Order: sequence, then structure tokens, then C-alpha cells
Amino acid sequence: MIYHVVQQQQWNTALAQGYYEAPSLQLEGFIHCSQQSQIEGVLQRYYKGQMGLLLLHIEETLLDAPLKYELAPSVNEEFPHVFGRININAVTKAVPIQ
Repeated sequence: MIYHVVQQQQWNTALAQGYYEAPSLQLEGFIHCSQQSQIEGVLQRYYKGQMGLLLLHIEETLLDAPLKYELAPSVNEEFPHVFGRININAVTKAVPIQ
């Protein structure tokens, strides 16, 4: 299982489209995801104080797009990156972040 943080509005759009596509896919060529142990750090670094967030639980074996683990030098950890749209059926849960 891998995880991705998203705004509720972006997820609503994804549900209507049938796939999720983060802005980073166009900018960097992939969608940033996390392993469970990395979620808290990601929330603290990039989403502190933001409201209306969901945590997508993504079953990596159901992804249509390629998945690759790559090193993030800023924190010296490997993170999962999805190189394409995330198909909705790969998302097993979308849980509000408190």
C-alpha cells in the first residue's frame, strides 16, 4: 500500500473523471506518494495548517501506471512515484486527515 495526500476538491474532480492526475505529473513526470512511515513527515513539510485534505490509500498492485521508488535527497529516503494517472480502482480508501 502507498499513500497520497490530496485536497477534497481535487479528489472530487478525479472521481468525476475516472482517474487522478496531480499537477506534479505535468511538472515533474510523476505523482508523489509515500509509504506509511513517511506520511507524518510529508504532512509536516508540505501540508502544515492546510484543511480539507484526504489521504488516498493506493493498492500498488492495481495501478495501471508504472510505479518506481526513487531517492529524495532532501530527506535521504526513497519514495514511491507513480509515472502516470492513478486509476480510481487502485484507490481503496480516501480518508479525511484531521
